[in-house]
Amino acid sequence: MTKAEKVNDILKILDKYFPKPEVPLHHKDAYTLLISVLLSAQCTDERVNKTTPMLFNLADNPFDMMKHSVEEIREIIKPCGLSPMKSKGIAGLSKILVEKYNGEVPSTFEELEALPAVGHKTASVVMTQWFGKPAFPVDTHIHRLAHRWGLSDGKSVERTEKDLKNLIQEKKWNKVHLQIIYFGRQYCPARGHVWQECPICKKYMRKELRD
Repeated sequence: MTKAEKVNDILKILDKYFPKPEVPLHHKDAYTLLISVLLSAQCTDERVNKTTPMLFNLADNPFDMMKHSVEEIREIIKPCGLSPMKSKGIAGLSKILVEKYNGEVPSTFEELEALPAVGHKTASVVMTQWFGKPAFPVDTHIHRLAHRWGLSDGKSVERTEKDLKNLIQEKKWNKVHLQIIYFGRQYCPARGHVWQECPICKKYMRKELRD
């Protein structure tokens, strides 16, 4: 079996289990998605979705967010962890969006990644899930599964992103990255994983990881 055939089979399995994956973070526009993704760093989507209603009730746009102190923001987002960094990031990027972009979230990687607390993965999520532009966000779960299934060598998130982009058609990037996230959570978790029961691992898990 060639690598292309293997990838196609994995994509068919993902389509079977998650044919229409939804964006897991609740949002209504580019700004609320950006803030939600920022909060999701080292935090579960479930926890973020429980936290953002209170935050967005306080302010759901950069103009209103600017009216509140870092301390006010931090107090609300504490459950998401890393609150000192994240609260400063939210306050800082909101100010920049107002002063530089008239309150609008920019739609290029360069501009997004220049915002406080916004890294490549966060920018990639906003680019593909809101603006519909080609991107393949790779979080720790996708990085783990790509290595487990032999799709990348697992040496770095950057390498995994490059490998997956080379293996998967560009038009499928957004859908597949969501499918892998959902599949990993339900069938291929980091802990308590039984590879013989996983629809993909029982066929493609690296041999050295099976013991």
